[in-house]
This record gives sequence, C-alpha cells and structure tokens, in this order.
Amino acid sequence: MARIDESRPFIPVRIAVLTVSDTRSLADDKSGQTLVDRIAEAGHILAARDIVTDDREKIREKVLGWSKDDSVDVVITTGGTGFTGRDVTPEALEPVFEKRMDGFSEVFHRISYDKIGTSTIQSRATGGVVNATFVFVLPGSPGACKDAWDGIIKAQLDYRHMPCNFVEIMPRLDEHLRRGGKPAS
Repeated sequence: MARIDESRPFIPVRIAVLTVSDTRSLADDKSGQTLVDRIAEAGHILAARDIVTDDREKIREKVLGWSKDDSVDVVITTGGTGFTGRDVTPEALEPVFEKRMDGFSEVFHRISYDKIGTSTIQSRATGGVVNATFVFVLPGSPGACKDAWDGIIKAQLDYRHMPCNFVEIMPRLDEHLRRGGKPAS
C-alpha cells in the first residue's frame, strides 16, 4: 500500500509551469496559479513559469527548452487538451516524448471520473519523458490541475512516497543518452 517513509529525506524538485492559452495572462491564470501554489506548498521549487498561445511550435519550443535546462526537473503544462480546433498541446508534445506515461492519463481519468463523470472523456491529459525531464500535460481548468496534482503528481514527486516514486529514478532517466541515444529535438 502507498505510504510516506518518514525515515527518508524530502528532496525538492525544480518544476516549470506552462499555461497554454490565447486569452490568459499571468494576472488571470487561475490554473497556472493553482499549480504554482501547490508546488510551493509541497516544498518544491518553481523553476520557471510562462504562458504561450495555442500554437504547436511555441508549446514544443518552450517545453523542449526547459527539458534541456539543467535547472528544470519537471514540466507541467495546463491547457489545450480538449477537442476544439485550438487545443493542440498533446499534438505538440507527444511526438517528442521519448517514453509515454500511459498510466498517468489512465489514473487522471479515474480520478476525474469520480468528480465529473463521463465528462472526463473530453480531456486528453497525457504525460511522458522528454530529455530526461518528466512532462505532465493537464487540462486548463483549476479543478483538473488540483485533481492531477493532489491525486497523482504530488505523491510521485515525493522521494518519501513508497513503494516507488519518480524522484528516485530521475538520475537514471538519461541512461539512453549516455549510451549514445539521441535527445528529443
């Protein structure tokens, strides 16, 4: 059963938050702020925060840049996961995933279903690894950001979380690169 091992130290990770929106600014970005507040509350470090429009190239460029920055361990995006013509975040990022995190989407939808029922199918939340950096792609609502952080991400970014967590495997995420593999471009 999942538990916190208090004998292990808490290790803060450096997290970048990207809001994808044609209409938001930092002043009225509730979803991004929800994540920023939870990151700080958990004891992690906000490494960067930005907003880009619903443009595949801009989204990909920002996330790839952060994934190559040694001061960023994790990227969380919010917005652009629906089905409208402007929703392109999964299309921007899934092609650069070196490894997909299918379980993230499945667990996110399980948690979301308990709160909003079948409306959860309107989200294409996803996750993966890009250049040895975890990337979580969340819907643009504060509720969805809360659900993803509180129900999944917070525990997986806590080194004390047992039986396993993402922090303990971070040093090994780039093994393929050290063996001559190609980074995402």
